Amino acid sequence: VIFVAGLGGIGLDTSRELLKRDLKNLVILDRIDNPAAIAELKAINPKVTVTFYPYDVTTPITETTKLLKTIFAQLKTVDVLINGAGILDDHQIERTIAVNFTGLVNTTTAILDFWDKRKGGPGGVICNIGSVTGFNAIYQVPVYSASKAAVVSFTQSIAKLTHITGVTAFTVNPGITKTTLVHKFNSWLDVETRVAEKLLEHPTQTTLACAQNFVKAIELNKNGAIWKLDLGTLEDIEWT
Repeated sequence: VIFVAGLGGIGLDTSRELLKRDLKNLVILDRIDNPAAIAELKAINPKVTVTFYPYDVTTPITETTKLLKTIFAQLKTVDVLINGAGILDDHQIERTIAVNFTGLVNTTTAILDFWDKRKGGPGGVICNIGSVTGFNAIYQVPVYSASKAAVVSFTQSIAKLTHITGVTAFTVNPGITKTTLVHKFNSWLDVETRVAEKLLEHPTQTTLACAQNFVKAIELNKNGAIWKLDLGTLEDIEWT
């Protein structure tokens, strides 16, 4: 498994849950360098090799391809790519789109060089982290919400191309989860100064509850699924 942003709020708990499974390798790509977290992950299951590479999803696609070449040369086989990078700040319009959507498109495009069955590749599984805002916008953060809608739409297209590429794809879309992301953030044009407080007035779930359902969704590997992970539940929703 390659996990982009596997040390974030939901990401770190999901990494912990993944390590309870029968993995050979967990490769974490993250902008955050957290040696203590990596050491903790390595201790969870000594049978799994945990590797960390510093990575920023806003890097050009050529750099992403270089890094993937290094990883594939080392592991030979990669089965799953999880795209999990995300920011919530509608003051940073370009960066929001770059981190939440463009970076995910680039990593997906880059890994197809290694997976695409038209190039003799073995196929693979792509799990993209969206958000319930992708199909039920928080209108005070329209840039963030739209970036997540783009993730859902892009992933649905990838899923419909499986017969051509051999790559399956689905989204996991968390509801409001207790992470640092939602404690304080900016609304678009400051249309709502108390947006974070208002959001947290709604029921929330823990990162652990979200992570447990996240891993269930990966294990189910339902091509084209739009999984809603909210209040500790896992639901495959219809979206037309």
